[in-house]
Amino acid sequence: MERLERLADGRLLYRFKRPWRDGTTHIVMEPLEMLEKLAALVPAPKAHLVRYSGLLAPAAKWRSRIVPESAIESPALTDTASAPEAAASRPDSAAASVETTHGLASLQSAPHEHGRNYTWAEMMKRVFEIEVLECPRCLGRMRIVAAIHPPDATRKILACLGLPSRAPPVAPASCKYLAQPEWF
Repeated sequence: MERLERLADGRLLYRFKRPWRDGTTHIVMEPLEMLEKLAALVPAPKAHLVRYSGLLAPAAKWRSRIVPESAIESPALTDTASAPEAAASRPDSAAASVETTHGLASLQSAPHEHGRNYTWAEMMKRVFEIEVLECPRCLGRMRIVAAIHPPDATRKILACLGLPSRAPPVAPASCKYLAQPEWF
């Protein structure tokens, strides 16, 4: 603030700590122009202030060759059959907890043990608490066999199965539940 001075005409004079290469020692600007320059220095909300590039970038191909082993995340256990034995062999019980639901044991890992990207099934489970890949008949794990993208192929398959291939028509909202009941 000691290097900033208001001139008689309302403009601002800012003195530099050291002269520039071309000899400039100060600049004169309008107050709004000064605010523009200051606003450009403020980082965006929720933006990282430190960014790594090159080999230190998070998705760098050779990052594992230069980052120490202790900093690299260990892969989370995915085999549910070996989960209870793995949890029992761990010395600290806070690292993992085994819960039994419907006779199946599952290992819940700490959040830092999971990788950066989630599959769509993991996201559905985390957000809606729905296990989308669980078979409703045998409660086993389903796997994706194919993803059909062309609309004409999708229509043919749905028609063959006797299912509608068009979305239901959009109707205006019914207000019968919003009206007062007859007994009121």
